[in-house]
Amino acid sequence: MVFMKYSGAVPQADRDCLMRDLEQLRSEIEGMEDFRTGRNVSPEAPLVHGLVDLFWIDFRDAEARDAYLANTTHKAIGARIMASLDGGEEAIFVCDLER
Repeated sequence: MVFMKYSGAVPQADRDCLMRDLEQLRSEIEGMEDFRTGRNVSPEAPLVHGLVDLFWIDFRDAEARDAYLANTTHKAIGARIMASLDGGEEAIFVCDLER
């Protein structure tokens, strides 16, 4: 799971494009089983810290996740995401869950 705070200057169309590009990695990375996007709609706004845009990926196993992390296309998309955030590393939270 990845929670993000985009810069207000980033149009929704650009945000959508980033998410489509990530989803397309399913064709490159074996074991990338599901990709979803959404909004954090928690009423506890002070605890959300502005991290309202999110995506999550279900991987078959840790090896598939590691292949995703090492993938050069993923790294390029990740750089584009980081450039679009309001606050760099402070504007993103990554959480990996084990089944």
